[in-house]
Amino acid sequence: MKTMHSKTIILAAAISCFSIAVHSNAFADETHYPLTVKNCGRTLVFNKAPERVVSVGQNTTEILYALGLSDNVKGTALWYSPVLPQFTEVNKNVKMLSHDVPSFESIIAEKPDLVASHQEWVIGPAGSAATYDQFKDFEIPVYTAPADCVGKDNLAGSDGLRTAPFTMDLIYQEISELALIFNVQDKGEKLVHDLKGREQAAIDKVKNLPKGKISAVFWYSSADLDIDPYVAGDLGAPGYIMKILGIKNVIDSNYEWPTVGWETIVKANPTIIVLAEMDRRRFPADDVVVKRDFLKKDSVTKLLPAVENDRLVNMDVQSMNTTMRTIDGIEKLANAIVELGLLKE
Repeated sequence: MKTMHSKTIILAAAISCFSIAVHSNAFADETHYPLTVKNCGRTLVFNKAPERVVSVGQNTTEILYALGLSDNVKGTALWYSPVLPQFTEVNKNVKMLSHDVPSFESIIAEKPDLVASHQEWVIGPAGSAATYDQFKDFEIPVYTAPADCVGKDNLAGSDGLRTAPFTMDLIYQEISELALIFNVQDKGEKLVHDLKGREQAAIDKVKNLPKGKISAVFWYSSADLDIDPYVAGDLGAPGYIMKILGIKNVIDSNYEWPTVGWETIVKANPTIIVLAEMDRRRFPADDVVVKRDFLKKDSVTKLLPAVENDRLVNMDVQSMNTTMRTIDGIEKLANAIVELGLLKE
């Protein structure tokens, strides 16, 4: 009986702790306005939760959807892929300003009280759509994804130069800050918790892979198939995916997407070639079918063991960018390693 009594006490204590944890998560602290947020070297002040948002960048839009804020999104732009399946219906009710870079005028026309932007090359110090100052003149705050400005110089090169490695913590920061701005912290906490769980599960799937045993290259696109391809550097999302899975990146560069010659890539002999899959058709190589066809027919690349053994992995382009979908990319590559039998080699 003494043993049973002890077990009962332990079980009761465990249930009590669980109840406290659930209660704590279910009743996250309320946002107190005015709220001050430090963002990409600027200070943003919110007197209330924004009601009319224009989101420029697919990832930021999908984060807002995941936080249950689709009704607040009055316009969106800059999309590379179809919306995540779970948001298909809510996305139908959101105005698409442009699948590419929107005009400043089209954003202003929606009378936003917040512009949520994914990348500074679109809206930033020298943005192609607009600068921060242009929106400041209209007293419209611009929240930029931390992943695109923390540890990154966006005035260097076409895609920016990272000075520190990207990590998913920057995505979790964006989720938490947007949740705070809109006073939906409980949803933000749950989303971050779920993403962290998926990330750890993918890592565990390949935990027995010796570090550096497998190498890879991520091919984004090419301005022309006859010139050097855009491939992933060390410090962006693909670099993070490879690092946490114990895969060596054959490209040594701090640029997001440097151009590197195929002769150099062939010499490095990557175990796996990851190919970006996207809806965009700015260049022929945006099409993943064109990429695969090139690799199998080009006199240089067709001799790569990765090509000969069909170790070519299609990956949604949003997973290769610094986005919430980077978790999908981690899962995709971890599953590919298992399916290709690389854990056994």
